[in-house]
Amino acid sequence: MEIKPELYKDMTEAVSPKSKSYVNIPMAFLIGGAICLLGECLLNLFEYMGLPKDEAGSWTSITLVFLSALLTGLGWYERIAKHAGAGTLVPITGFANGVSAPAIEAKTEGWILGVGAKIFTIAGPVILYGTAASVVYGICLVVVKFFTE
Repeated sequence: MEIKPELYKDMTEAVSPKSKSYVNIPMAFLIGGAICLLGECLLNLFEYMGLPKDEAGSWTSITLVFLSALLTGLGWYERIAKHAGAGTLVPITGFANGVSAPAIEAKTEGWILGVGAKIFTIAGPVILYGTAASVVYGICLVVVKFFTE
């Protein structure tokens, strides 16, 4: 039986849940903004405690990654994401969730073939392309410095 694209589209639309963008967009904005606000508060707290700005930024990142992984492990991040949608994809917390969630789900498969392998399903491509991009950027920087000096 061959299904024509129009029929497939109609069937998909019939069973797909309807998106309430008038609710989803503001919630993503508010929760994503709250995550960013938490980051700014942490940054100010660490600076108030006497850390230089660059060290305070590092500790802020570490804290946000830890909190994201902790909330993922407790199952709360998924509940927040259900209401926030794309608002939880704020880069550092979304990446920490994306790395820790597959590892937590694969813990029954063992430490090496489960957690060890699954933790890189998200992180692997990011590390690969991040490293490749930094090499290309470094080469460009060397070439530009060579011709400008």
